[in-house]
Amino acid sequence: MTGHTSDRIALFIDGANLYSSARALNIDLDFRKLSDWFGQKGQLVRAYYYTAVIEGEEFSPIRPLVDWLDYNGFTVVTKPVKRFTDSQGQSRIKGNMDIEIAVDMLELAPHLDHMILFSGDGDFRRLVQAVQAKGVRVTVVSTTRTQPPQIADELRRQADAFIELADVMTQFSKPKSAAPQATTRTFDRDDRP
Repeated sequence: MTGHTSDRIALFIDGANLYSSARALNIDLDFRKLSDWFGQKGQLVRAYYYTAVIEGEEFSPIRPLVDWLDYNGFTVVTKPVKRFTDSQGQSRIKGNMDIEIAVDMLELAPHLDHMILFSGDGDFRRLVQAVQAKGVRVTVVSTTRTQPPQIADELRRQADAFIELADVMTQFSKPKSAAPQATTRTFDRDDRP
C-alpha cells in the first residue's frame, strides 16, 4: 500500500463480500488488528462496516459482530434484509449495501487522501473511478487466490493499489480455534434474485 503516514484514510468494508473472501481462504478476521494495521499506514479517520441484518428474529448470528464493531469504533451501517419469493417459488432473502457504500465514499472524498475498499464487486469500478477523479487514492482488498476469484478483474485494474487478502491475512487474522464455533451468517451476492 502506497501513501504517507499523514494521509487521511477511511476503510469501507462490504461485510458480505469480505466474509465470503475470508471464508474462501479459511481465515477468521480480527477486526481490531485490521483497524490497527491500517491505522499505522496513515491517520485512520473512519472505519465503516456495511451489512444487512435480519430483523424480528430472537437471535441474529451477525448481531454479536455488529455490536462489537459498533462498540469498538467502527461506524456500522445496516439495513434490514428483504424477503422475496423467486421464480421457482422458493423463499429468498437479499441485502445489498452497494448504494450505502457509494454514497458514503462520495460524501467523504473531499475529506480523505486514501480510501480502502474491502470488496471484490465489479459494480464498484465506476465508483472507484469517480472517487479517483476527486483526487483520492483507492486501494481494494480482496483475493484472487480462490476459485473463482473473489474480485472482479475490472475493479482490481481500476484501483490505485490492490491488496491480496491471502498475503496480509497474518496481519489481521485470528488463529482458528480447535473448538467448534457458531458460524456467522451474512448474505452473499448469490442471495440476490
